[in-house]
Amino acid sequence: MLYKAKTKSEEHLILEYLDRRMSLKESDKQRLYRLNKGYEGEVQFEKLTSGLQTPCIILNDLTFKVNNSTIQIDSSLLFGRILKFYEVKNLEGDYYLNDDKFFMRDGTEKNNPLLQMKRSESLYRQLLKELGFDLSIEASTVFVNPAFTMYNAPLNQPIIYPTQLTRLTNQLNKIPSNLTQSHWSLADKLISLNQEKSEYTTLPDYRFDNQKKGVTCYKCHSFDIGVIGYKVVCMQCGHHEDVEAAVMRSIDELKMLFPNIKLSTSIVYDWCSIVSQSKIRRVLKKNFNIVGVHQWSFYE
Repeated sequence: MLYKAKTKSEEHLILEYLDRRMSLKESDKQRLYRLNKGYEGEVQFEKLTSGLQTPCIILNDLTFKVNNSTIQIDSSLLFGRILKFYEVKNLEGDYYLNDDKFFMRDGTEKNNPLLQMKRSESLYRQLLKELGFDLSIEASTVFVNPAFTMYNAPLNQPIIYPTQLTRLTNQLNKIPSNLTQSHWSLADKLISLNQEKSEYTTLPDYRFDNQKKGVTCYKCHSFDIGVIGYKVVCMQCGHHEDVEAAVMRSIDELKMLFPNIKLSTSIVYDWCSIVSQSKIRRVLKKNFNIVGVHQWSFYE
C-alpha cells in the first residue's frame, strides 16, 4: 500500500515557477533539470511498487536527521520482518566504476550512488534502533532509465538495472508478509520525523516586480490564456479550467514564491493579470477570511 507518495520539494516548485516567470541563470537551470530528472525517476519507481500484491507499506521521499547527519530515503518498503529501501537513480548514458569511484564514460567523476546507499543504510539502521524497532534492513540502488549502462560493476553489489525491474516486482511479491499495528505505528513515526525543508536549499534572487505576470495553463504552462465567462482557456493546447481553480492555483504559486505577502484584490489582480478584479474579489471572499477594513484590508 502506498502510504506516503513522492512529492515535489519546495525548492523544486519554486524553481519551476521562477523558470516560467523570469530568466534563470544556467546553474539554476541545471539544478532544475536534475530535480525534474530525479522526480521522474522516483515517480516511475513509485508506480512500479504501487502495484505490489503482497502486504507492505510504501513510504517514499523521506528525509531524516540522524546523529547530526541528513539522509534522504527515496523509497522504503515495510514488510512483516524486513524493511527494504531503495536509492532511485534516473541516470542515462554510459558509466563505469573504478574501485569506489563512479565515472561517466568521458571520465567525469560523479558521486558514487553505492557509497551514498551504504551511508544511508547505516544511519537508517541506527534510526530504527533508536525508535525501538528490530527489523532487518536491506538496501539497493535501482537504476530506472533504460538508456543507462554501467560497466565494471561488481556482481556482489545490491544493484538493480532497468532490465531487472519486472524481476524485482516478482521477487517482492513472493515475500511473506503479515502487517500488524506496530508496522503502521512505525510508518507514522517515520513520516512524523520527515524533514520537509532541506537545509541545503539555495534559490536565486527574485522580486515581485521582476516576475512575468499572468495565469499559466494548468496543462502546458503557457501564458497564452483567455477568459471566456467563468472559464480560462489555453490558446496553445485548448485546455479549459474554471476561473476559480485557476485563480486559486495562481494564489498558491504567489504564496509559495512570496510567503510574507499580504493577499489583496489588487495584488492578486496584478499577479493574475487577465482575470477581472470583480472575479478575483469573489474568489478571495469565498476561500479566505478578510482582515482589516478599507484600504488596509487583506485576506488570509
